[in-house]
Amino acid sequence: MMSAEDLSDFLKGFSTHKPESKTESWDSYFMRLAYQVRERSSCHHRKVGALIVRENRILSTGYNQPPSGFPHCDETECIRDALGIPSGQNQEICYAAHAEQNAIAQAAKFGIATNGSTIYVTHRPCSVCARLIINAGIKRVVFSEGYPDPLTEFMFEKTNVTMTQFTK
Repeated sequence: MMSAEDLSDFLKGFSTHKPESKTESWDSYFMRLAYQVRERSSCHHRKVGALIVRENRILSTGYNQPPSGFPHCDETECIRDALGIPSGQNQEICYAAHAEQNAIAQAAKFGIATNGSTIYVTHRPCSVCARLIINAGIKRVVFSEGYPDPLTEFMFEKTNVTMTQFTK
């Protein structure tokens, strides 16, 4: 049985060291999860996943999909294809909500505050999503792939939302 004196001696010599980290960064971890979430999307053109995170805890996830109860993209003809609408134009003409919109809506639906959080998105947000991100109080955006909407960066700069392109 250990005595109090033995314990005291051990504690006097207590020291720590920083081990070599074999754990991936939080940004890498959450971006990898965003890519996993996007696999739920049924979009024919661009699968996008998003995670809202605060203090390294996932608050909400989203992927691009039509609203609940509406046929998914693999169950109906793509309205954008049928009307010949190119990527980055007339974003409102689509059955689906964007991944960022769905992640924010899911947080709201379940009463989860997003103020001060980070959103990880597989693609750079469009300016419509940028408006929602700003108004949801999200302060940091981490994305991997590009998207053709220069208004996004302008809006984030003017509202002090940090946007970082993730590279492995």
